[in-house]
Amino acid sequence: MDNRALTPVDMLSAPLLVSWQITRDCDLACLHCCTDSAPGRKMRNELSAAEAFAFAGQIIDAAVPYVMLCGGEPLRVPYFLDLAEHLGRAGIRLKIETNGQALDEETVERLACLPIRSIQISLDGATQATYAAQRPGGSLAKAHAACRLVREFSLPLEVTFAPTRLNIAEAEAVIEDARTLGAFRFNTGMVMALGRAARLWNRLVPDACEIARFLELLQRVSTKVDNRMELCYQPFCVEDGLRQSLKTPPATLLVLPDGAVKLAGAVGHFCGNIRDMPLPAVWQAYRAAWHNQAVIASIEHMIAAGPPYRYANSLQDLGEGEDNDARYDPVSAD
Repeated sequence: MDNRALTPVDMLSAPLLVSWQITRDCDLACLHCCTDSAPGRKMRNELSAAEAFAFAGQIIDAAVPYVMLCGGEPLRVPYFLDLAEHLGRAGIRLKIETNGQALDEETVERLACLPIRSIQISLDGATQATYAAQRPGGSLAKAHAACRLVREFSLPLEVTFAPTRLNIAEAEAVIEDARTLGAFRFNTGMVMALGRAARLWNRLVPDACEIARFLELLQRVSTKVDNRMELCYQPFCVEDGLRQSLKTPPATLLVLPDGAVKLAGAVGHFCGNIRDMPLPAVWQAYRAAWHNQAVIASIEHMIAAGPPYRYANSLQDLGEGEDNDARYDPVSAD
């Protein structure tokens, strides 16, 4: 443990957000996926419906105000809508992250009865050819239709864009598509160099000139007066986010499909498992982790080493000692 002063997160009795990856199964196998999600690729020993609802009960009891249901593709989980309704009817605000390929009217109609903070849909291209190159097998028309359906039911729409060599030339057109479709927020930033994205990093990462032009575009567009849509792109990369988290840890628990709780998406340390630890104990372990010298050292090493990251998805138990604190080595990508 270190002797750093307490941070705001240390004062909270529960997280402000639970980011819950409820499956690794997905109908697409996107090149930039940081979790290696793909069709039929559920994580070993994913939570059962009973276990998921038991954890949801703990979230409700702890008065967590905000839950994000994501994956993989959350719509692939048979109990997804029932789980969303269970949380929403308890007054918890929800964000749903989906690729939109299977989002239908019945699903949106049921979600529209809940306290939805946003439905986030990925638009990784302005043309079908580009979209399908980055999201093999995906349909841009279906993603656009899902966006329109969300707005038809007066639900708040967020659009996300993962810039790569394949699609960065279409960024401005995608921003305009998001405006036209009625998004209130456009989220973007450097692709997280984890999972499949790490293995394909040399193929995916834009060069320095492309990134500079992309940032100029974002700055130019964000300075326009337009109350319809906010551009969010800070922190821009994993390293910036981790530097910020070291100073002020986020009040967020990241729960994996098997119940393991990661310290952060890009950090392999985990704080326990909701299968065998109650939420207050996991939350205490999470807060303590941000004062753990081994964790701090490994994150600082990760920031210095730079992307891509070989071990970010290989969970390391905080109880294993300090021998794992330097495992964030760059990996040679395909």
